[in-house]
Amino acid sequence: MMTTFWALVVLGILIFVHELGHFLVARFFGVRVLVFSLGFGPRIGGWSDKTGTEYQVSVIPLGGYVKMLGEANDDETPIAEEDLKYSFATQNVWQRFAIVFAGPAFNFVFAVVALTLAFLVGVGETLPTVGAITPDMPAAQAGMKSGDRITFIGDKPIESWDNLSQTIKASDGTPMMFTIERDGKVFQLTISPQIKEVPNIFGEMVKFPLIGISPSDERRVVHYSPLQSIKMGAVQSWRMIDLTVTSIWKLITRVVSPDQIGGPLMIAEMAGKTAAQGTSNLLFFMALISVNLGILNLLPIPILDGGHLFFFLIEAIKGSPVSETIQGIASKVGMALLLLLMVWALKNDLMRIFS
Repeated sequence: MMTTFWALVVLGILIFVHELGHFLVARFFGVRVLVFSLGFGPRIGGWSDKTGTEYQVSVIPLGGYVKMLGEANDDETPIAEEDLKYSFATQNVWQRFAIVFAGPAFNFVFAVVALTLAFLVGVGETLPTVGAITPDMPAAQAGMKSGDRITFIGDKPIESWDNLSQTIKASDGTPMMFTIERDGKVFQLTISPQIKEVPNIFGEMVKFPLIGISPSDERRVVHYSPLQSIKMGAVQSWRMIDLTVTSIWKLITRVVSPDQIGGPLMIAEMAGKTAAQGTSNLLFFMALISVNLGILNLLPIPILDGGHLFFFLIEAIKGSPVSETIQGIASKVGMALLLLLMVWALKNDLMRIFS
């Protein structure tokens, strides 16, 4: 029950943010918004404002939409001449581009805001305390033991396991001076990282300098100042964007199996788990899903925002819109591809659950 609740909360917020981007930029350019809907299908309930915009919640919570006056392929009656200036279709190509691009852009902005809040609330950080040690690797050979706390590498302070890992990986295998705390005593060990071929997160074999240690379970909660949180939120958002784009490319090039694609059931499960782990974990998860939503919507697939943006770019280059016939055919192909992707993701979710 709680898993379903948090899934609806996460998806509802992210869909709202995405559609809010379209809505606000459309309003900024004077375009009349007819419907702002969270969800698809039959309307559950809603209200209208004085401008005539209908705000509604619909049955299927796996998306949403903003319907504007004069959108292509709508079924509205002909637009009165005095209302043409409020039509989406009569805006210049760059204004239409901005309205469509605003949805994904708001997802990226939301990621920065969510991560900034996470760093303000406090994030869990693994301490640089040694857990297991791999036999016959440099750390074991140098005399490092489980429970040792690494405080410096050379003259660089080591405050977290991530900091430690990145420092070792940045080396080229040359000897490094480790300052160790053990049982209240401080001493130094000289260790030469060994270049090993290991799988990365995509399963590709890559070479890394390693010394053969893994972290203990020691963690602490770190709080950051507002300015630090904004900086960390922006940096972490960029890392998520880079990771997501790389992952999509790895899927396209078949480096990563399409069986790894997750769908709504996986999102629901992860939403429940991260919510149980605390506010900052939930905010990190929402930021990651928001980034994924933004990038997926920018893919040049008709019916997605990226497909519309692609047609607008062609229009800007050739000086005239792409024909409605071509757009109609492309939309049908895009819908088929999207349905295929959704079915595949659902199949993967079910396989994970029942295996």
